[in-house]
Amino acid sequence: MEDPARSDVPTGPTPPAESEVIADDVRLLHRMGYAQELLRRMSGFSNFAVSFSIICILAGGLTSYHLGLSAAGGASIGLGWPLSCALSFCFALAMAQLASAFPTAGGLYHWASLLGGKGLGWATAWFNLVGLVTVLSAINVGAYLFIASSLGPVVGIDPATLGPGHQLAAVVVITATQALFNHRGIRLTTRLTDFSGYLIFVVATVLTVSMLVYAPRLEASRLVTFTNFSGASGGDVWPATKSMGWLFLLGLLMPAYTVTGFDASAHTAEETVGAATNVPRAILRAVLLSGIFGYVMVASILLAMPSVEVAASKGPSVFFWVMGEILPRPLQVALYVGIGIAQYLCGLATVTSASRMTYAFARDGGLPFSAALRRVSADHRTPAHAIWVVAAVSTGFTVYTPVYSTITAVCTIFLYISYGMPIALGLFAYGRTWTTMGPFSLGPWYRLVAGICMLSCALVLVIGVAPPNDKALPITLGALLLTIVVWFGGLRRVFKGPPPATVEPASAPDHR
Repeated sequence: MEDPARSDVPTGPTPPAESEVIADDVRLLHRMGYAQELLRRMSGFSNFAVSFSIICILAGGLTSYHLGLSAAGGASIGLGWPLSCALSFCFALAMAQLASAFPTAGGLYHWASLLGGKGLGWATAWFNLVGLVTVLSAINVGAYLFIASSLGPVVGIDPATLGPGHQLAAVVVITATQALFNHRGIRLTTRLTDFSGYLIFVVATVLTVSMLVYAPRLEASRLVTFTNFSGASGGDVWPATKSMGWLFLLGLLMPAYTVTGFDASAHTAEETVGAATNVPRAILRAVLLSGIFGYVMVASILLAMPSVEVAASKGPSVFFWVMGEILPRPLQVALYVGIGIAQYLCGLATVTSASRMTYAFARDGGLPFSAALRRVSADHRTPAHAIWVVAAVSTGFTVYTPVYSTITAVCTIFLYISYGMPIALGLFAYGRTWTTMGPFSLGPWYRLVAGICMLSCALVLVIGVAPPNDKALPITLGALLLTIVVWFGGLRRVFKGPPPATVEPASAPDHR
């Protein structure tokens, strides 16, 4: 008798119209070479909420605020944020077209394999996995530091007395509970990420309005004012330099790190109803709304500062200093609680994304112990082993480098490399081997957008390894070297890659 937990059509009551859409999704997945193992119950909004929750402007936008302000001052916020978000939206456009054509879990790996061969697909998968695991580390370390600094004094804990051991213990608890929620099933996870989507909108709006209402004065010129806050004047966030152009580029690391993780919509494609339409729509909405709401929020914080010079000198504590200077204590605490919850749920959504990427890669034999990592829980229809391995490896990375800014640099570099590879491969394949598109297509504009993405990848790599994040350079080079050695050292002879599908989804064979 067939195991219902493994059947191709999900169990449970489903409206007739939705059942037809799911059936079409399953048929398309089969034509691309895969069976429907995960539970397909995510709505278009839930798919959007996963990416929006991982981007989480209340996480990266606040915990990395100093990376922008302490670079070129207000201009890093007022001009740097929209510039970086515009570049991120180019990535979103290109990835939306790829996701529409090939709506599979672990999307980036599958896209790169179909468009450029199994070797480049394998490399893309590794870069994406490293990026996802390290971004989970960055999110949870950032959440711990934020909660300890904001709510610690409220309960009588002095953050200055907390050492690396406290940080590690807290990150273990945070990550383990996020993994547990994910283990329990996609229904519970989507309820939490749906809630997170609404929470981010509400808290960001309240924070923005509060900043503008309580600001001692509003000087719009701050948004375009370049000030050299390198060295001691900026809390030693960036080494002292006289180059304002270089500082402005360094400040782009703040929005570049914040607006990442939107590949989560692609990774959960096999759990999304109407994936070919809803996934690209979710990617675009997540980046666009995060960019707009995030800009208004970070700009309001800049405008509310009693003194930009004093604020910059606070370094990583700049946001807490601004809050303490202008907002009533009860309002501060309420906002801190809301932001802390949003940051926790941001990590929870990242576990979802990273575990689906791990599952998809292991499904094709691309990881050590693939047979275990690809296993799906019969009770919860989640990749349980992948979930817990992702949680464990992410926690272990914080032991290697507990420095928050270095973790953010590493994850940003690897995520954008993994975004750029399938986009670049699509650029070369477009109109040649890749001729059939999904419901969302840029048409010939794809080539221009892809070119912008390539230049952006190079920029992220340069600023990501700049001091004091130079520890990111050996990590990046080491990962690149290891990838080359492992592949040419023998893996290319045993790794088979995805099932033998074609870049023409409509005519791809069924290899269930």
